[in-house]
Amino acid sequence: MIVGKLLQAQNKSLAIAESCSGGYASQLVVEAPGSSAYYYGGIVAYNNRVKHEVLGIPADTLSQYGAVSQEVALAMAQQVRLMLKADIGLSSTGIAGPGGGDVRHPVGTIWIAYADEYTSYAHQLQLTNNRFYNIRLTAYALLNLLPERLQGGR
Repeated sequence: MIVGKLLQAQNKSLAIAESCSGGYASQLVVEAPGSSAYYYGGIVAYNNRVKHEVLGIPADTLSQYGAVSQEVALAMAQQVRLMLKADIGLSSTGIAGPGGGDVRHPVGTIWIAYADEYTSYAHQLQLTNNRFYNIRLTAYALLNLLPERLQGGR
């Protein structure tokens, strides 16, 4: 897995906070033999209470911006990085579907984020109405942030 090779080459560690991807990104990471060398762990914060009580996302951030927001995605990535003492934190939050969407945030609206000691970055995805695909597409997009960020991409 390119993610693991990049992390090992740069002597970096990773932690992931997942909501709408439900732990699938973490599963993809640990499928690679030797991933314990760079993957510290993950938190599946599917419910806002867990985002607040476990990850420490401020309640006012959740109420002001909503769970499906750039602000919450960035906070999740930063918090999981700090909590698990990893160099890099990744996060996903969104509406996998098929229900739960509205006019402002239709099904398939996803935010993914990257955070390290020096920078943070979030990106919005607009995916499909299919839950199965949205979970997988989110996980792959999330892991693709690593090569993009570590190699000086977008």
